[in-house]
Amino acid sequence: MKAIQVTRTGGPEVLDWTDVPDPSPGPDDVLVKVAAAGLNFIDTYQRTGLYPVPMPFTPGLEGAGVITGVGEEIDDLSVGDAVAWSSAPGTYAELVVVPANAAVPVPNGVDLEIAAAVLLQGMTAHYLVTDTFPLASTDRCLIHAGAGGVGLLLIQMAKMIGAEVFTTVGTPEKAELARVAGADHVILYRDVDFGDEVEAIAGVRALDVVYDGVGKSVFTRSLSLLRSRGMMATFGNASGPVEPLSPLDLAPSLYLTRPSLFQYIETRGDLLRRSGDIFRWIAAGELDVRIGARVPMQDAAEAHKLLEGRKTTGKVILIP
Repeated sequence: MKAIQVTRTGGPEVLDWTDVPDPSPGPDDVLVKVAAAGLNFIDTYQRTGLYPVPMPFTPGLEGAGVITGVGEEIDDLSVGDAVAWSSAPGTYAELVVVPANAAVPVPNGVDLEIAAAVLLQGMTAHYLVTDTFPLASTDRCLIHAGAGGVGLLLIQMAKMIGAEVFTTVGTPEKAELARVAGADHVILYRDVDFGDEVEAIAGVRALDVVYDGVGKSVFTRSLSLLRSRGMMATFGNASGPVEPLSPLDLAPSLYLTRPSLFQYIETRGDLLRRSGDIFRWIAAGELDVRIGARVPMQDAAEAHKLLEGRKTTGKVILIP
């Protein structure tokens, strides 16, 4: 089969589309023909070495496709079933082995490309608003990168709850996407200081929570906007990792957390609950999933450049 291989850390140029042996499922695995793979920042962190992984490796954790082989211990999945996953290493490939306990059935009414585009980012948004800082209708939240894949889903979920949503975006085109998703206050961070804009609208230290997938460039100013006992949930590094800080930086009594999806889907029950909510909302027309770009998998390097250059909206998927 064909797959992307990485033999050394570096820029997008290290992503090599090449021939590799077909994988075989173990007794607790399924073999899947990949219909689409989701592109995520964790893929770039592994490629650069920020998140070290053994070499060589095939990137990609998220995708959707159709089962072509089943391990002998599996009795609840069958050849021909449509499944999606968010934690199967090696998904930038024509075939991938997926642990059966990580494979989520894709219901009728949900397209495989949509399933590949939404699972990781959708479940991230889900745990952020339901568990990390459970939003209430009386809360004010700031969502950075509101036109990104997670951002657009976060805005929609926050508005389902009824919270007041502030968001930052880089361009007028992205601002319109965030407004359509439901954001109450859209701030063009390249034109103004986003913190000044939040304070002008809501007052000093008026936010209950900041959901931050951007990192270094927004972190300190975001902390200054939180009320006493407010929370900073920093879940990404799009602008680079946050510098170390002292506990004294968290006065007045702020909470800081670095959540990760994998700790919120540790059990099969949690995985099915979160994915089930997301697929149900999609099928009912209550959650819109924007695919910003469909890129041939052999051009994964170009897709990485788009993502790291913050030139994307919604989700980028790779098509074998």
